[in-house]
Amino acid sequence: MSGYEAGGAPEPSVARRVPDLAALELLLAVARLGSLGRAAKAVGVSQPAASARIRSMERQLGVALVHRSPAGSRLTEAGGVVTEWARRVVEAAEAFDAGAQALRARRDSRLRVAASLTVAEYLLPGWLVALRAARPETAVSLQAGNSAAVAAQVRAGSADLGFVEGPDVPAGLDGAVIGHDRLLVVVAPSHAWARRSGLPPAEVAGAALVLREQGSGTRQVLDEALVPHGGLGAPLLELASTTAVKSAAVTGAGPAVLSELAVADELAARRLVAVPVAGLDLTRALRAVWPRGQRPSGPARDLLALTRGAGP
Repeated sequence: MSGYEAGGAPEPSVARRVPDLAALELLLAVARLGSLGRAAKAVGVSQPAASARIRSMERQLGVALVHRSPAGSRLTEAGGVVTEWARRVVEAAEAFDAGAQALRARRDSRLRVAASLTVAEYLLPGWLVALRAARPETAVSLQAGNSAAVAAQVRAGSADLGFVEGPDVPAGLDGAVIGHDRLLVVVAPSHAWARRSGLPPAEVAGAALVLREQGSGTRQVLDEALVPHGGLGAPLLELASTTAVKSAAVTGAGPAVLSELAVADELAARRLVAVPVAGLDLTRALRAVWPRGQRPSGPARDLLALTRGAGP
């Protein structure tokens, strides 16, 4: 009767009925070297520990395996039979280990990363340089898109690790906050807002802004922040990249809302001016994300370790 003896008591599992690999390797060493002491040294344990392991295996199997004498140790007849079985088990375990190593090597040979545009343009290059130094054998591919697209790629299995912006971990994924970023309202120096010491949130909500597209982390954070202030109005322009939004703002098309990371150079050169908005929290989390229940390993784990404390 599978799993139960005739009386109904559960049978011991195979793992409890079969000696472990360490014990089987010790038995093979005794057969090969003819001495329990030499076998103990070969497998890296003390002789008392080796004797105890052999006795435990004999009790487990219910037969004597090794005959000990002043001249050395030799296998009993049962020990010879068990040794042949042990050899096949150990060879199978070695083949299993070699296969697992091959799988790890294949995993470690490539890393597929998907990242939001802000992270891809302003943070990932430095991380990837550091990863290259630590893992020169790993080929890295990077796909950049908005946060919604990144989450979809990770869920679909086309990216091993993703980086997104926004208030929450996307559905179906696990993640960790790796840093924070801040959105800024920016205008060209010629814009009327450039001379303002601050703006009320309602004025920002009602203005025609140059914005990222729906699905971007930047747009999601701005949308949610302005809900208590009347909600975001119709955009002046809706563009699919940070660079395009920034260029439009620099040329004076209208106010824009962009990551502090993205506009640092323009602010320093006075090509753009940041306008404070009183009482509006535009801080956002930067997150690494991965498939639910699958903690990053190999190169993905190493890249994740390099990202801690990201942001301005």
